[in-house]
Amino acid sequence: MKHTAHFFRSMVAATALTFVSVAAHAATVNLKATLKASSEVPAKDSAGTGMLTATLDTTTNEFKYHIVYSGLTGAATAAHFHGPAAEGVNAGPQVPIKGGVASPIDGSATLTADQAKDLLDGKWYFNVHTAANPGGEIRGQVMKGK
Repeated sequence: MKHTAHFFRSMVAATALTFVSVAAHAATVNLKATLKASSEVPAKDSAGTGMLTATLDTTTNEFKYHIVYSGLTGAATAAHFHGPAAEGVNAGPQVPIKGGVASPIDGSATLTADQAKDLLDGKWYFNVHTAANPGGEIRGQVMKGK
């Protein structure tokens, strides 16, 4: 009987740990965007391209991002996450990139509940600005990804 009780407690503990692990994993959403000049509004004439990958922890609203780009008309002068906006619509900055904006860019921010909702609803975009294209040279809508 003593063996059975110990086994039962061990199984309950293992099951509880599994649920905690699954819950922690389920709280992270992967995001991505393909950055290109044709996605700017209005579209730009540039060979610039880039890729954004990010995660959002839906429990803490911690947003982490990694951006790489190349082929711009000149050095990047600024970069921002903008929203809320559907694809093809312009909006104001939500999260500016602090510090250097040379590729690659790595950073994080804690979002408000409204910002997190808009981000997960696909209503944010990221763009990189240059002197030749002060309104933005490459842009990509941030969407849920794998």
